Amino acid sequence: MNAQLLQAAQLAWSPHLRVTRAEGDCAQVLRRDAKALVGMPLHTALGVPQERARELDARAREDRRAVEFVTISAGGPTGNPPASHLRLVLGMDGEEAAAGVLDLGTVLEGAPPVQISKLSSSLSHEIRNPLSSVKMAVQTLARNTGLSDRDKRRLTIANREIRTMERMLWLLSEYGRESAANLDAHALRSVVQEATAMVAPELAERRIEVDVKEEADLPRVRVDPNRLRPVLAQVLLNVAMGLPEEGRVQVTLRQPDPGHVSLILDDPAAALPPEERGSLFDPFGSRLARGAGLSLAALRRVMTGVGGDVAAQGSAEPGMVFTLTFAA
Repeated sequence: MNAQLLQAAQLAWSPHLRVTRAEGDCAQVLRRDAKALVGMPLHTALGVPQERARELDARAREDRRAVEFVTISAGGPTGNPPASHLRLVLGMDGEEAAAGVLDLGTVLEGAPPVQISKLSSSLSHEIRNPLSSVKMAVQTLARNTGLSDRDKRRLTIANREIRTMERMLWLLSEYGRESAANLDAHALRSVVQEATAMVAPELAERRIEVDVKEEADLPRVRVDPNRLRPVLAQVLLNVAMGLPEEGRVQVTLRQPDPGHVSLILDDPAAALPPEERGSLFDPFGSRLARGAGLSLAALRRVMTGVGGDVAAQGSAEPGMVFTLTFAA
């Protein structure tokens, strides 16, 4: 672990969970200078609960270069700065447990798409396996017929959050994907319906319907539905979450000219401030890309991969229109 990397720090600590060594860009990553960190309890240095610090120590002493993620919500002597997200590579450095600490937000700020792409793919892979274990545990518990109504509600919430995480991971995976799209001719209405089905439980909770209006005799479009469906599902859900209960998401399918078919999605609740117009489809560049912050960036990536285009029209006032254009 190289402590001299830009926006990276290295910590080592004793079996009593006291920091024994701090190197690198500690002030930027951990919000305290290296001298102040030495002798500090590990949970204080990382801004995590004591139990979490003990878990990190145990993973480090396995010496398998385990990767963990933590969030710092406060730190340093000057108030309460915004939260930052850290990536820890845990292992043994000689006789000491240690961690290489990377500030993800600083790395991604202004990063080229290829750098964000590779990191997104890595994060997706590292999180997917433990999430699968959690999902299996929740599903096993749900089969218990003796659960109380309160526990059933808790499992419903857990399942909802697992579905949210799965969609976020898919967006990370899609943004990091480098393989070519598998194009074939498909009816666009069918793709929209399949995308809607992927978020049907969330839509049903708010009693929101997706209303698709289609021009007659639309040609099929060339698309990779396996890649478009999950991204389109997340964008539809983003729009739905901005609507009141029992609202309707409006989707229009039309042929603007021979050889192309457009999907027009109305988002009446969203606004496009002037400062976001240039970064709307950039990774983490817009507050409209809720959740993982990649829904619009992944959408553009998919559309570009199929030879299509995506555009947005809007102003500082609520009311936006997204237009996805496909080759017929």
